[in-house]
Amino acid sequence: MTKPVSLKNLPHLIQAFAAAVALTGLVGTASAQDAKAGDAKAGEKKAAMCIGCHGIPGYQASFPEIHKVPMIAGQGAKYIVAALGEYQKSERKHPTMRAIAAPLTEQDMADLAAYYEQLPKEQPKLADKAEATPQVDALLKKGNCVSCHGENFSKPIDGSYPKLAGQHADYLFVALKAYQTNGNPQIGRSNAIMVGQVKQFSHAELKTIAQYLSTLPSELHTVPQSRFR
Repeated sequence: MTKPVSLKNLPHLIQAFAAAVALTGLVGTASAQDAKAGDAKAGEKKAAMCIGCHGIPGYQASFPEIHKVPMIAGQGAKYIVAALGEYQKSERKHPTMRAIAAPLTEQDMADLAAYYEQLPKEQPKLADKAEATPQVDALLKKGNCVSCHGENFSKPIDGSYPKLAGQHADYLFVALKAYQTNGNPQIGRSNAIMVGQVKQFSHAELKTIAQYLSTLPSELHTVPQSRFR
């Protein structure tokens, strides 16, 4: 008979599984996309559809839910490619992002990712580990969050995972809730690891986590850009 898994070993098993999934490319990453070398200068020329939302500080999406659009300047290129690929495959259901991602080639995604990763030119020095209150720390341990996103939430264990530190709280809350949403054609995300982790939290707990992450020192920014270039 198979020996039952001890609950005290569950966080380590989740971390090992997450790392294995990242290495095999099952978390929204495709080997063909990863192999593409991005050209930041080419990406800047292709970003016209991006800057209308992501290039305006404080800009809010109004459909299907109201929240600030995420900061993507300074985000990891591999994650940006993975996210765009998930929108293409409808693994993320946001209607606007699905429409924008649909016509992109693998090279387009790699170029856009390279462009946004290198913004802004100067990045702050971050602490190796983020501090949290006992209440928040308990929630983070319950979700085993640092095992994928890093001790300071800005150095994920794999580039296909996002930097979370300093991201807008309302966006993070909406994104986390999306992993709990089923059967909605306009809202939802299907990443297996995140679905498994997020389902154990209430909305109030997710909001607490999102608010905490938004307060952390960050490499993420909104770099203002003119819509008319």
